[in-house]
This record gives sequence, structure tokens and C-alpha cells, in this order.
Amino acid sequence: MTRAFLFPGQGAQTIGMGKGLADAYPAAKEVFDRVDEALGEKLSALIWDGDIAELTLTHNAQPALMATSIAAMAALEAEGVTIEAARFVAGHSLGEYSALCAAGALTLEDTARLLRIRGNAMQEAVPVGEGAMAALLGLDFEAASGVAADAADGAVCQAANDNDPGQVVVSGHREAVERAVVLAKERGAKRAVMLPVSAPFHCALMEPAAEVMAGALDQVDINAPTVPVVCNVTARSETSAMVLRNNLVDQVTGAVRWRESVAWMASEGVTETWEIGAGKALSGMVRRIDRALASRAVGTAEDVVAAAEAFRGA
Repeated sequence: MTRAFLFPGQGAQTIGMGKGLADAYPAAKEVFDRVDEALGEKLSALIWDGDIAELTLTHNAQPALMATSIAAMAALEAEGVTIEAARFVAGHSLGEYSALCAAGALTLEDTARLLRIRGNAMQEAVPVGEGAMAALLGLDFEAASGVAADAADGAVCQAANDNDPGQVVVSGHREAVERAVVLAKERGAKRAVMLPVSAPFHCALMEPAAEVMAGALDQVDINAPTVPVVCNVTARSETSAMVLRNNLVDQVTGAVRWRESVAWMASEGVTETWEIGAGKALSGMVRRIDRALASRAVGTAEDVVAAAEAFRGA
């Protein structure tokens, strides 16, 4: 069995995520404590007992989801499953930071602070209401990209997330994205829906945020990861710290090439994926990308025990 560990992105957040891990595993509790200290606030209190609307704010959701993923990884390690059990690691958007942290390329504290900066920068890049994102269901990437290009009409509208063979997210100016929704339906999309997001991520409008992240990333040390990281912007694995840094900057405005990333890992021999952290969205995408790939969600203490037993029995 050849595994890839996958780390979820924004949208997977729920109140209470990771609490069972922290209760069952001191190492997982320590992750949340260290993130709280790095940010100078009790983010864990918001995650476990707060308001979902506040948790969903980009600058909170990003470090919170990362903390939950790394806590799950710490619990796995307590059960004897280290990051080296994976042939590759990959993360969806902000999840790429979680992957880099899990693989030792970034410290936990630096990752938390970088994601707080990233969340603020992405929110501030475009005035509220001017940008939007929409999910186009039932169109492949080529067709969805054509819809986005035709809907732009002088504004910004780009394919932002190539999630799986039938799910592409477009991002840009609100009026252009609204045109894309209409056009997609005319061109055979099963559904085309505006998404409840606060900013148009992964498009050219995020250039101010990319500049902020370039400066922030220059202030931290990035090490070569212990496991190759499959990057969103290239859909290929990378171990060079310099290239990983550049890819994180490019990722802010570039498309998340998730479908290609999963397909590439499968072509490199991966037979099973473990989704480390909150939710099961990535596992669903994996099944739609390649039905031959087994998938497992590892987000609760019970999941960790089951995953470790399966690992030891493999």
C-alpha cells in the first residue's frame, strides 16, 4: 500500500473540530496550545466553543484548520504512524501549508503566523462585495475555463480550483462570475452556484496578497521537507525549499490544480490517500478523480486508532 497524506482547505471548518483529538492525545493538545501561543490568542477556544461565523472568517479558518490537521498528525505519530508513512503529502490551498508543516519544512509556529497573515491579506486584497466565486458542476476544466474566459468581458474571471472531473470553481469580479454562472448553465453545466465566500481567491485579484506573502515568506526559514510535497500550482512533487517558497507565493493567484495533483500521485504509484484533519471533502474528490484509489478520513480520535490499526496490519 503506497499512501499520500492530504490536508484539507477552507470550507472544512466546524465548531468542535479537533477537540476529541486534544482530549485523547496530549501531543494533539500541545499543537493547539502552541498555535494559541504563536498567535497570542486562544484560537482553540474559538475552534471548540465559538461561533461558526467567526471561525469561518478567513484569518481564523486558515490557522484553525491547519492546527486541526497537525493535531491529527501528532495523534497518528503517538500511535506509531509518522509522516514518512506517506510517499507524498499535498494540501488543498491553505492545506499546502499544513502539508509543509507536517513534513518539517515549516515550524508549527511559523505556519500559524503565516496563515494568519495570509488570511488577512487575502481578505484585504479586494473590497468586500467586489469579488466572488462560483462552483460549476458537470463541466470539465477545459469547458469551465472557456466559460470563465468568455464571461470575463474585460474583468477578471478565472478557473480557480480544478477540484475533480466535474467540479471547477471560478473566481474574479462579482459581475463576471455572475455572468459565468449563467453561461455555464447555457453550456450544459448540471449546476452553477455562487459560493458563500468573503473574497475571490486564487485569481489575479489576489496579487496584493501575493506581494504580502512574498514578504512574509522571506522572513521565515523553509527546510527541505522529509516527504515530497505535491504543489497546487504545478501538480508535481517538490523538495527544494526555494521552489516551495516561490510556489506558495504563486499559489495565492494561481489555480489549485487538485485533479491533476491526485492523478499524478496515482501515476506515481499511490494507491491510498489519508485525509488528515477536518472533514471528508478531499476524500470525495479523490473518489471522483480515480475510483481505484482508496481513501480514508483521519479527523477524530477514533479515526486515528482505526488508521493506525490498518497501517500496522498492512
